[in-house]
Amino acid sequence: MGNEQYILAIDQGTSSTKTLAFDESGRVIARGSAKLDIQYTGNFVEQNPEDIYRSVLQSVAASLYELEQQSIFPSQIVSVGLTNQRETFVLWDGDGKVLYNAISWQCKRSSAICDRLKEEGMEELVKEKTGLPIDPYFSATKLIWLVEHIPAVAAELERGNVFFGTVDTWILYRLTAGKCYLTDHTNASRTMLFNIYELGWDEMLLKELGLQGLKLPEVRPSAYVYAASNFEGLFPESLSICSVIGDSQAAALGAGCFQRGEAKATLGTGSSIMMAVGQDLVYKGQNTVDAIYYSTEQGVVYAAEGIIVSCGATITWMKEQLGLFGNEDELERIARGVPANHGVTVIPAFSGMGTPYWKKDAKAAVIGLTFASDRSHLVRAALESVCFQIKDVITAIESEHQLFLSQLVVNGGMSENTFVVQLLANALDKPVSCSAMADASALGCARLAGIGVWDKPLHEILSQDQVGMTIYYPDSSRAVVETSYKHWLNTINRYL
Repeated sequence: MGNEQYILAIDQGTSSTKTLAFDESGRVIARGSAKLDIQYTGNFVEQNPEDIYRSVLQSVAASLYELEQQSIFPSQIVSVGLTNQRETFVLWDGDGKVLYNAISWQCKRSSAICDRLKEEGMEELVKEKTGLPIDPYFSATKLIWLVEHIPAVAAELERGNVFFGTVDTWILYRLTAGKCYLTDHTNASRTMLFNIYELGWDEMLLKELGLQGLKLPEVRPSAYVYAASNFEGLFPESLSICSVIGDSQAAALGAGCFQRGEAKATLGTGSSIMMAVGQDLVYKGQNTVDAIYYSTEQGVVYAAEGIIVSCGATITWMKEQLGLFGNEDELERIARGVPANHGVTVIPAFSGMGTPYWKKDAKAAVIGLTFASDRSHLVRAALESVCFQIKDVITAIESEHQLFLSQLVVNGGMSENTFVVQLLANALDKPVSCSAMADASALGCARLAGIGVWDKPLHEILSQDQVGMTIYYPDSSRAVVETSYKHWLNTINRYL
């Protein structure tokens, strides 16, 4: 084993940080993880920036311990990649002192600011420059909230002493004792401050949003030698961090979606659907998000994205708040107990609706209940809401970008539910591939980190064989699902 080389991938997520070591074939050799607390107070969702950083060190240390048990030494790790929860950001001053908690992507505190900006006619300008709608999901409006409500932040901004960074930037800054102040195209593009067409921070937007004087990191390609760090002594010598990329983009790369029309959907608490567009963004989305997929020294690759706020979260609510089922096996059994939803529709707007509706203030509802309805209809309708939202997104992307879905790969917790994946194949009338790679984000950023290590095309770096890939094809129940989807569209358009 002494001659083999490995890539370390740090996956900094919302509730934990994981670090995985990959060999050249894309096999996971070791993994370590550290849990992370989230502070929920009404619409306010925050995290401790120092806890985020410590979780990185803890997960790296845990992975190194696993490697050591296999007689694999730190010197055999040749590159590090970093992928992270997107939109969450940290503010600090010139001395590196944190000015406020990290504001989570989940936080909705800036809803009123979003309304105000729309009333001021800012939406078209924002969309035209950033590819994004005005929504609390993205960083900028929550940053405005801090400036307007936290005097210390406003005072430091006036002095030009507020350093802004998404989670990747914060981690790089801390790993290098403040020497590295950089981000990549994908993370910059989620702030609502970055022009994704001109590939730079947009001075006009910063002025219009009242954020002049804000310190912003320099932007680099996703595959780039960002910095070297010994991770506070965990490595005897400094290691190069050779990739930085947002987690949804990384997951799509990890799932092997490289060609135009190939798409990846994460079936987690929420869902991000990312479809590769290519190096030219000919058409701009209206109700979908124009995104930077990834970038190398050769240039930027674009994607179209849909963001679904509640997928698995809906099912968790039914389990924990309503007690409709006890475990995943029971969930599938209940869903299969009825051939159709009998007119019941679950609108999962627990925290508003994302793509293509963008109704941030919408509330969840169950519509169509009768005395004949039972928990089976409710559970089936909830699972249908996951698949139908994904179909809504893909339909919108295909229409707005003149694209044709050629392949959909799914992963995430709900992809283990065979009823859901089959339902999705029927709703789309397309085969759906279920990835066996549970850590697609880590694999994607490791692939980018391998560009400077192995002289191969990106799609061949850490290329896993697809032995574990399960493909679901549309089956005979497609007609029932098609009828249910039409009913879903009628109901949701009437309700929203």
